[in-house]
Amino acid sequence: MKNNAIIIAAGTSSRFVPLSYEKPKGLTEVKGEVLIERQLCQLREAGVDDICVVVGYMAEKFAYLCDKFGVELVFNEDYAEYNNISSLVRVCDRLDNTFICCSDHYYTGNPFAESLTDSAYSALFAKGETKEYCLCLDERDFINEVTVGGRDAWYMAGYAYFSSEFSFPFKRLLAEAYREEKNRQQYWEDVYINHINELPLMRAVKMQDDMLYEFDTLDELRLFDKTYIANARSVVIKKISEQLKCEEKELHAFRKSASAEGKVFLFKCRSNDYKYANGEIVLC
Repeated sequence: MKNNAIIIAAGTSSRFVPLSYEKPKGLTEVKGEVLIERQLCQLREAGVDDICVVVGYMAEKFAYLCDKFGVELVFNEDYAEYNNISSLVRVCDRLDNTFICCSDHYYTGNPFAESLTDSAYSALFAKGETKEYCLCLDERDFINEVTVGGRDAWYMAGYAYFSSEFSFPFKRLLAEAYREEKNRQQYWEDVYINHINELPLMRAVKMQDDMLYEFDTLDELRLFDKTYIANARSVVIKKISEQLKCEEKELHAFRKSASAEGKVFLFKCRSNDYKYANGEIVLC
């Protein structure tokens, strides 16, 4: 049966300040390509044409994808309140032989070109301690257990692939979990982890470190795409550089302020710490 794909693009990407105040992270241009557009092209090159995108934050900015790529948009009205389980449950009826993707991932090659028969989750290797979802694998790379945190381990990173045999029971478990309010702050992966012994085996697809990139912060993006050092394509950053009479490359360490509401974040200029609070810049 032909594969389909679900791309989750509903979140606010709060760590990606201030760029995420201006557009969803999945619409960020990286090395000349928009992240979600690059992924859509890779899916189509692999023969996957049935694609839906679950949107929420700044949903209207994704509308052009319908005409350009023929995708369908599904709106998650709970995107700001709950975790990604709330996005997947919106489209659980579409789960079949299905790729589950995130809009802000950058793959250097096309990961969807591999012919998959088993359910799978792509994985990277962590040297030393990590807080990621770590995989306990058998000799054939099937996942037996997942732990939160570990050491020198393969961990979940990138796309997942559900076979129809996996999707059928998982849809029921997902819907049951979401009915309980306490589960709505979870990731859909937590449903898998909690019921791993009730589901068909999922295989780890091991990737090299340079095959997948995810940019949690602007500083991380600058390491990969150095054009962002001098020009972050941000109205907010441009105004800050003008006000502080500095070059954009002198602004760094952007991070969300945990205790504030609105467009508030912290950053450094040269050796000084600043707070940006809804248009005002304050020296900390």
